Amino acid sequence: MLQKYPSVLLENAVNEFAKLPGVGRKTALRLALHSLKRTSEEVESFGLSIIQLRKEIQYCCICHNICDTEICNICADPSRDASLVCVVENIKEVMAIENTAQFRGLYHVLGGIISPMDGIGPNDLQIESLVERVKTGAVKEIILALSTTMEGDTTNFYIYRKMNGLDVKISVIARGVSIGDEIEYADEITLGRSILNRVNFSDTLKL
Repeated sequence: MLQKYPSVLLENAVNEFAKLPGVGRKTALRLALHSLKRTSEEVESFGLSIIQLRKEIQYCCICHNICDTEICNICADPSRDASLVCVVENIKEVMAIENTAQFRGLYHVLGGIISPMDGIGPNDLQIESLVERVKTGAVKEIILALSTTMEGDTTNFYIYRKMNGLDVKISVIARGVSIGDEIEYADEITLGRSILNRVNFSDTLKL
């Protein structure tokens, strides 16, 4: 049954909230009505933060992580081990791994994983820039920390093949993270141990 709204303005707001992932129309209506209970200043501050996020956010020129400057705080930190690079799908995985406090290297954010069903191929990801980082000779080990799904494994193998002939160790997080799990949802202890107990990627091909 089509929901009728007493105001076109309310309906427009509900339609916009409903475009957010995981937000149905009932939740969207609650959010819109909640906005009416806030002060004009609070609503304007909320709206401005979203506009600034979209217009002013930057991506690190080294690792492609989200940041406010040309180089993110992690890449700019001299105490981090620049010879160790952890390859992840997106910013959520960076945040999850950072929360473990078990990793002191750098990151490389692919911006997704290879998924033909979704029309995402290798050229849509930051794989070539990863190869270029390795070619500089500064990177001694790559840790593949992608989700343990078929798409994640496919991306791991593609990267492994792209690194053929380059002087770099390629490892993958231990399977403490269950098959089919998303990295961002793994608990900190499990994820931290999976990184510390990583194994050579080539060894996984023999299993």
